[in-house]
Amino acid sequence: MKRLFSALAFVAVTASGGFAQQASFDRLPSEALDVVPPSSRVMGVPGRMTVERSSCRSVPLGEVRQRIVDVAAQEWGFFGFSLVDQTQPVEQGGRRRRRWRRTSPEEAGRVAGSIAGYWSVTPEGGWIVDAQNDSWNGSNGIASRWRYPWSAAFISWVMCEGGLSDTDQFRRAVAHHSYIDQAIRARNAETPTAAFTAYDIGEAAVAPGDLLCSARRPAYRSIAERRRQLGEGARTHCDVVVKVDVAHNRILAIGGNVRGAVSLKLIPATEEPGLGLRPGGSGRRLFAHLKLRADAASPDALDLTPTMQALTCAGSPPTAWRAAASLVSADRAAVC
Repeated sequence: MKRLFSALAFVAVTASGGFAQQASFDRLPSEALDVVPPSSRVMGVPGRMTVERSSCRSVPLGEVRQRIVDVAAQEWGFFGFSLVDQTQPVEQGGRRRRRWRRTSPEEAGRVAGSIAGYWSVTPEGGWIVDAQNDSWNGSNGIASRWRYPWSAAFISWVMCEGGLSDTDQFRRAVAHHSYIDQAIRARNAETPTAAFTAYDIGEAAVAPGDLLCSARRPAYRSIAERRRQLGEGARTHCDVVVKVDVAHNRILAIGGNVRGAVSLKLIPATEEPGLGLRPGGSGRRLFAHLKLRADAASPDALDLTPTMQALTCAGSPPTAWRAAASLVSADRAAVC
């Protein structure tokens, strides 16, 4: 309750100062949500940035599910509550219309330290930030795109700050396939301390804190196909499940480097007896469900995060804030 009051007070102060006219939502004070900002892990400005800290937080496994969702939700807000609605019909030709623009130089500068902070918890983070410094010092300056996709770095940081400090629990890496393989080996009983176990889509109930993964090259359809190529490179992507929305037949998941930001996907799902919602739809095919080995959190875990509780009390919010707040179930909204 104390952290909720702190979050609500924070929103009242920032909104009254005109902050509510901005799309991004500042991270909450530590008394509302005890998370070390990723940008505090690095030093210097773009072009001269260095990794200073790579340690991770350790949290009892029983608290990890909700904390993972809390951490991911706060970063989603910091990036402006970007939404990717995969429940919408696909246009003729099999593609959805893209309604997003490349990140502006101002926004790139604002989030540069945070993305570098995501990289900091990976084994290769130091040299990746060094390589990005070279790009920033080039002709495009701060507008330079990141040389390496940072979606796996984001997931690695969420798990690091979420409480999975030991790499035997979660293998932080620059590529998703590293921890996907760890979860597959856990299914094979080869990694008994791993925090996640791999299942095919529809094989186990999806819960907040789990990961849903897709693959582009190779385009895997099952974990059995990936099992035959364990340890080999693959273009994969995973998102953190934050809400199982039975009322609207959809699963909400947050991922990094989705349209250049930390974004939330609305994934269509169908009800299956004895299983709950099974993700599907016409987007990139999901092939793996990495299930967290911990007691289930509330299906509405996103609604209970300090970020979303604070958001529902924001006055005169911009459009992105209103769209995000609308995802909170009416009976879960904070009493402002």
